[in-house]
Amino acid sequence: MSDDLLDNNLLRIKNLNVQYRTTEGVFRAVRDVSISLRSGETLGIVGESGSGKSVSALSIMNLIPNPPGEISGEIFFNGQDLLKLSAPDLSRTRPQL
Repeated sequence: MSDDLLDNNLLRIKNLNVQYRTTEGVFRAVRDVSISLRSGETLGIVGESGSGKSVSALSIMNLIPNPPGEISGEIFFNGQDLLKLSAPDLSRTRPQL
């Protein structure tokens, strides 16, 4: 049984990193974000403009185009690794996010 099912995490993000490759080099938009959210909990993410809030949300739904974006780390929702789901499975899962 996965750790997510044992600890009742609905969403578990561990060491999320998002980077973009540009002609000027690599830009790290999100660095080492970790979040655990259980069923019934609410999470608000606040920060300055450009701090990575939207990129974090898009990466959770695996909507960062690759290339130029690259997502690394772990994103589990209901025990499923969102970064390893096929495109059809991910499309079926997104409405629950």
